[in-house]
Amino acid sequence: MTNMSENEVGYMIHVNRDLCTSCGLCEAFCPVNVFEMNDGPQAVRPEDCWGCETCAGQCPVHAIRIEASSAAKAAFADREKAAPLDPEIKARYKEWSRVLRDVLGLRWHPVAISLVKAGAPLPDVPIPEERLRFCQSLMAARRGRSLMMPANRHACPDGTSILGLTPMPEKLASGELYILFHKLDSVEAAKRMVHERPCLEPRTVDATVVAPLSEAACEAEVVAIVAQPEQIMWLSMATSYYTGHRHDFHASGYNAQCVETTLLPMTTGEINISFGCYGCRASSDVGDDCMMMGIPVELMPQVIKGLEELGKKAIPQSRDKIYLPPF
Repeated sequence: MTNMSENEVGYMIHVNRDLCTSCGLCEAFCPVNVFEMNDGPQAVRPEDCWGCETCAGQCPVHAIRIEASSAAKAAFADREKAAPLDPEIKARYKEWSRVLRDVLGLRWHPVAISLVKAGAPLPDVPIPEERLRFCQSLMAARRGRSLMMPANRHACPDGTSILGLTPMPEKLASGELYILFHKLDSVEAAKRMVHERPCLEPRTVDATVVAPLSEAACEAEVVAIVAQPEQIMWLSMATSYYTGHRHDFHASGYNAQCVETTLLPMTTGEINISFGCYGCRASSDVGDDCMMMGIPVELMPQVIKGLEELGKKAIPQSRDKIYLPPF
């Protein structure tokens, strides 16, 4: 067994000098300090580039283009491979997916989320050539794609550090970048937001794995649902069907998929909802009418049983609007 190699993808940073106005926004917004202003922006630390394209997105004249400078290498080439998922677990996941889709009428696949712990055997899941944000990978999985992403395939320094793949860049830890994006009023507010969210220890996770629940290749830790509010409501009720428990959800609009849909359910053992965040709504195809729920896998039997019971009467009667006065 070998430790994860860095296998850096590497990026070329192109600045069109004919368009550039030397406004300095690329230097200010780069979370890993690639740029310095020296008669215009200079990429003085291109080896640190994450390919997140924040600089290109913030450039008012579109003078910056980020390009992968080398073919992506095969990460984890010599790493021990995990055994195939137990057929009984695989069949259980398929049945859960069927119930979720049939009873709720989900358009998209429920998503199985797993974190590969440092040094653990690797599941048989493809590593993408492109670099993606965690939220982008989750949205791809709901459309049927299975992805395993080591740190060098993650494009968001924030989510990657939250999920324990890397240390957190100082501009994010200090709250500075949130102020530049006008997401919060003050550095104090930004520091509080950062302090209150969970974050795994750096380098304790080697890769994130997402897949349609019905096609999972390894045991899930969280099942994520991207759905309309009415469907999320039924999931909340299904979890409470046998207990009557009212949920204490933690949602803020910050770090939606990495914290609210994934890490909170994983660390608390409770379901959690998310309305999405700036990053996932700006960089993925999630609809304006959608929200998310993360369900710890140990709660899934309870959720499925409750949902099946609700599907016998409560859900169809509600959708039939049986109490709506005639017009």
